[in-house]
Amino acid sequence: MLRPKALKSGDKIGITATSGPAPTENVKLAKEWLENMGFRVELAPGCFASYGYLAGKDRLRADNLNSMFADKEIDGIICLRGGYGATRILDKVDFDIIRANPKIFVGYSDITALHIAINQICGLVTFHGPTASPDIAGGLDDFSEKEFLRAIMNPEPMMNILNPQNIKIETLVGGKACGIIVGGNLSLISATMGTRYEIDTKGKILFLEEIGEEPYRIDRMLVQLAMAGKFDDASGIILGDWNDCESKIYDNSLSLMEVFKDIIVPYGKPTIFNLQAGHCKPEVTLPLGVNTLLDADKGKLIIEGSATTQCDKRGRT
Repeated sequence: MLRPKALKSGDKIGITATSGPAPTENVKLAKEWLENMGFRVELAPGCFASYGYLAGKDRLRADNLNSMFADKEIDGIICLRGGYGATRILDKVDFDIIRANPKIFVGYSDITALHIAINQICGLVTFHGPTASPDIAGGLDDFSEKEFLRAIMNPEPMMNILNPQNIKIETLVGGKACGIIVGGNLSLISATMGTRYEIDTKGKILFLEEIGEEPYRIDRMLVQLAMAGKFDDASGIILGDWNDCESKIYDNSLSLMEVFKDIIVPYGKPTIFNLQAGHCKPEVTLPLGVNTLLDADKGKLIIEGSATTQCDKRGRT
């Protein structure tokens, strides 16, 4: 895997809108926060665009992303927000440009579609972490800020990924697994099945998180992954945050944990639950595409490989 250059104070971060729009005030607040952290900031035109539920038309959003990867003055890229729209631009993204210009790329939720494509097509390490809006614009809490900056500014292996104090990582299936972490939002992983961007979990640690979905819908998407062999192929499984995923429709609904026990546990893959990654506060920042040890017996996740490099040239994990 290609490793991007670790960021340092004075580097330029580009904020680009790949999916949904955000309030102009949030764009300004995110810019100010990053500048207070010592970075220079460039805003893509799409940060101020709107086309219904999208931050501008598809061509604009794709061109902004391509341009920021091509721009030698930009050292890292943070997505404006999630929402919806990343899948609409996948066939317009210039993966050759991204491969030739590896740099920090951060986002989550709808950005999962881009993480999968960039990881698999370009072989570039990316980061499942905060977006400009609402996360950075709202001011990251101390834990989330520390983990975010540790991920993008430290070229050494991150090693232990820990939850905030008093929030326990639970063991669903014991054992140990090694591999690179892939995945993200379950709905987006499901949406790319059957396409050239379908997730490859062979020998990898599959990370899943979700927000606002009924247990029966999560059940349906997990069954889809199961029938496609994604749990068979995975070496281990990380279940992150499942914000607001309790049933509001069925009085006799299966619980989320019952769904996991019915569909995931029978595969016998080392599995942890409740890692604070996803639509939650505080949140950890996870490098995708880096050698990792999952020790489910101890509820530990250890990033053994370096996610970034100190040099300006491309590095490999």
